[in-house]
Amino acid sequence: MSEPVSPVEALIVVDVQSAAVSGARAVPDAARIIDRTADLIDRARAAGALVVHLQNDGPAGADDEPHTPGWALHHPARTGPSETVIRKPEDDGFERTPLGDVLTDAGVRAVAVCGVMSEMCVRATARRALDLDYRVVLPHDAHATHDIPAAEGISDAVPAAMASRVAEWSLGSEAEIVAHASDVMFTPRPCSRDAPEPGLR
Repeated sequence: MSEPVSPVEALIVVDVQSAAVSGARAVPDAARIIDRTADLIDRARAAGALVVHLQNDGPAGADDEPHTPGWALHHPARTGPSETVIRKPEDDGFERTPLGDVLTDAGVRAVAVCGVMSEMCVRATARRALDLDYRVVLPHDAHATHDIPAAEGISDAVPAAMASRVAEWSLGSEAEIVAHASDVMFTPRPCSRDAPEPGLR
């Protein structure tokens, strides 16, 4: 049995958008990611934790180009003071966004991170959170990516599951990697003052 994990005050759901979890370009085992992220969102809401949905703005012609079907969030955000949507232009969810201010206003110092893609936006957001001295919990079964294709003269193809594990490992010992989304516990966000309203930030 795994050691109990101290509760976190916020859930950051990274880029769980239609193009990433449905259709021909979905990550392998997308049904698992949909299920695990839905469970995390439901339990964070029930606990009164802050829920932040990051929504990537891809370039023109990309699967996640703004206002195309693939750009839409798979899990709709709820209206209320403890849930918000933040659009982001970079892999790092803190870069050129109000994410840091949203967490600060809610008094958050501990976050769980989930979503896609493991080695890109999930890792970049978790790494920046660690650099900003947040406590970061990353549930292994609640993030995913694509297989990495073979590169001639460099390597064979890398399965998606291995790429995700390497992304976790690259965060070092500061991140708390837990086996299951169900291992993540939530507690109410400390402050409701100036809490973010959902919408495009």
